[in-house]
Amino acid sequence: MNLREKREELEHKIFYETATFADSSLGRIGIESKCKTRTDFQRDRDRILHSKSFRRLKHKTQVFISPEKDHFRTRLTHTLEVSQIARTIARALELNEDLVEAMALGHDLGHTPFGHSGEAVLNKLNPKGFKHYEQSIRVVDFLESTEKRQGLNLTYEVRDGILNHSGDNEAFTLEGKIIKFADRIAYINHDIDDAIRAGIIKNEDLPRDLIDILGDSHSKRIDTMINSIIDESYHKDHIKMQDDIQRSTLELRAFMFQNVYRNKIVKSENDKIEILLNSLFEYYYKNIDKIPKEQLKIYEKLDHIKEDIVCDYIAGMTDIYAVEKWKELYIPKGWK
Repeated sequence: MNLREKREELEHKIFYETATFADSSLGRIGIESKCKTRTDFQRDRDRILHSKSFRRLKHKTQVFISPEKDHFRTRLTHTLEVSQIARTIARALELNEDLVEAMALGHDLGHTPFGHSGEAVLNKLNPKGFKHYEQSIRVVDFLESTEKRQGLNLTYEVRDGILNHSGDNEAFTLEGKIIKFADRIAYINHDIDDAIRAGIIKNEDLPRDLIDILGDSHSKRIDTMINSIIDESYHKDHIKMQDDIQRSTLELRAFMFQNVYRNKIVKSENDKIEILLNSLFEYYYKNIDKIPKEQLKIYEKLDHIKEDIVCDYIAGMTDIYAVEKWKELYIPKGWK
């Protein structure tokens, strides 16, 4: 018995019966030999962690565009906070912690430069639409490649958790359902922290009735939300919050949309973002040969339209790279 098999055997001893067990995975699109030391879900986690797309998250906007101060969240730090929250919940519920970690680390790989503002622009430009969670699947299935394979060839369970972490979508595993809660818990609370740091809101602006229920600090609110899920879902076939905590969480989220996400100051750069991304899209649509050759090779065996190629390239850019490319293309260079 190798180390992977020992771990798979251990999972059946420490996980509850409703967990997703690594040795029962639905498998991968491309058949591969098993790793001797890691389960399939551990292997997926490592592939995501070592990908270029994951590293680029460090220079992608969470809420505040290209923050220069050290303590504002980026898409990478958001991802790490989601991972920590998801793992805490999964461990307490005796579900598969490796699986939720892989899902969490991969859930935002398809996010654009400039966060949801960039996503909205690409959604207008592509006739098929653009959703970051669908783009995350394109990243792991096609765009992120190595010398040995096209795409990361992740398990169906991890791919499902990534695809269904947002909106009305729902994952088929309990671990996938945890990701949706962990994502919401993370962004509501760390965006409050960042919004206060940015001077957009003050701590005393937070609705008192909600704070009385959820907690008067960042850590207390996260603790309340996590423990509510654990108390309501332990050894059950669902992942839920207690009703009063769920209601308060959604009301706090609504407060954030009204006062932060749609705030005129926060959105003050949106027109510039739209101009920048529209300009890049127009240029690469007309000059598609200017996209790196190694990326263009991906589409030789992939059903696509021209807009897909351009959106894939732009979506993969960091905030910094997008601005640099725009300057390179549209700002005249002086003689030296």
